[in-house]
Amino acid sequence: MSAPYLTAALYQFVDWPDYAALQPPLQAVCDAHGVRGTLLLAPEGINGTIAGRPEDVQAVLAWLRSDARLAQLKHKEAWGDRLPFYRMRVRLKREIVSLGVPGLNPAAQAGTYVKPQDWNAFIDDPDVVVIDTRNHYEVGIGGFERAVDPGTRSFTEFPAWVEQQSAPGGVLAGNPRVAMFCTGGIRCEKSTALLKSRGFDEVYHLEGGILQYLETVPREDSRWQGECFVFDERVAVGHGLEPGSHSLCRSCRMPLSAEDRDTPQYVQGVSCPYCHGTRNEAELQALAERERQMKLAAQRGQEHIGARLDSAPPRPAAVAAPAALQGPQAAPAGDRPVLYSFRRCPYAMRARLALAVSGTTCELREVVLRDKPAALLQASPKGTVPVMVLPDGAVLQESLDIMLWALEQNDPQRWLQPTHGTRDDMLALIADAQTRFKPVLDRCKYPNRYPDADPDRAWVEAQSWLLALEERLSQTPHLHGTHAALADMAIAPFVRQFAGIDPQRWEAGPWPQLRRWLADWQQGSLFTRTMEKYAAWREGSPVVLFPPAA
Repeated sequence: MSAPYLTAALYQFVDWPDYAALQPPLQAVCDAHGVRGTLLLAPEGINGTIAGRPEDVQAVLAWLRSDARLAQLKHKEAWGDRLPFYRMRVRLKREIVSLGVPGLNPAAQAGTYVKPQDWNAFIDDPDVVVIDTRNHYEVGIGGFERAVDPGTRSFTEFPAWVEQQSAPGGVLAGNPRVAMFCTGGIRCEKSTALLKSRGFDEVYHLEGGILQYLETVPREDSRWQGECFVFDERVAVGHGLEPGSHSLCRSCRMPLSAEDRDTPQYVQGVSCPYCHGTRNEAELQALAERERQMKLAAQRGQEHIGARLDSAPPRPAAVAAPAALQGPQAAPAGDRPVLYSFRRCPYAMRARLALAVSGTTCELREVVLRDKPAALLQASPKGTVPVMVLPDGAVLQESLDIMLWALEQNDPQRWLQPTHGTRDDMLALIADAQTRFKPVLDRCKYPNRYPDADPDRAWVEAQSWLLALEERLSQTPHLHGTHAALADMAIAPFVRQFAGIDPQRWEAGPWPQLRRWLADWQQGSLFTRTMEKYAAWREGSPVVLFPPAA
């Protein structure tokens, strides 16, 4: 086999109440075998893609199948000359594919499989409604001719589309025979379960999804037109799972055809016809710098941002470091971590909070964002803070990764052990803050950056999200129980930022418990310790140790 790397896409719906217990050993097995990719674990099963040397990928698959509940786990294989992923993450989720409909059980409710070799005849039947369950950007680069495109931006919009199209005049009115397809089969299993729960009797789906169809059905017999989007660095594949012609916009993550790349709006790594004009000048400069650093890394023979700098994953040995340590590599940081930080940045703030409470001593390098030091850009070409370089050279580029890494070393105040809910519940709330609150916060705080946005409407949307926190805090003193925990410390810096936009309006707002919660946090000794001022770091500056003495 000339291609040295194997990529395996896998999923299985299974009743899995103890799914969280699998995360640490599975991460360790993946690290020990040097595979990269992402695996999602949830109460409903497992989903993801991994890549590495064939024997290493097979070893991980064999380890998974050693669990009797996963003994029938199936996977799809593709070969390549390079790894399509840059790190390995095993993540806990509420769903392995998010639909947002509680109570579905795809393991028991899914529709009837149609084998790839039987699919053509099935979808040629004019009485069968053929539905593409993928998102609009995936549909845009390839599909089956008769398929109905729901036009969804995310899978969570699909239930509303089903309800709308089930009404008189809709394509699903009268409960017709329905055939569904998706990339690898997982969304179809869930969407067919949804239709079965809505009373549809004859619901079918393409076994193994588009990928198995492209692998099984000869090109000359195929009904497939175009390419199939895949969620890794291959971007798209064609018949026989050969790499396609599309590339990925590094700014908005849209798949780009040759025609897209031949437009004036396309600037490699910076913009494309889909996102042109949506970013401010600072964001464009950061993307351009990231692209420049990537090219420099390529000239040095180093891998893309996010990768280790060695040319291949490590051979199996002893169990590797925890998940948080897997990532890009920089020059070893000596005997203590190095933290690149900016005092007022809420992301950097929450990283410092976790480091301080865990008692983790690091070398702090205060960054002036308009004049980023070369050492920061070498460690993380994205050039945003916080960034932490660990003593072994591993780089943590996300504030939440830094928090979790620090707290997994030492968690004296039980930030990872809430009295109400679980760690996964806290991570879900933090993610919700990032996706729903942070965008409207930015539009309230920086209206000049978003001239097309309505600041008053943004304030209303922010208030709606904050009132959900108010409801939580009316039940317990903190977001997840009786003591401050990870969610409190990860979200408070952003609420502080919002409160500072218009202090009078904040004080008049309908959230007395939220004001109390924020005030208690800002008046605490931990916050004071993490907000000390430091001079900007330059190469050769004296070492500053953080956290400061209590």
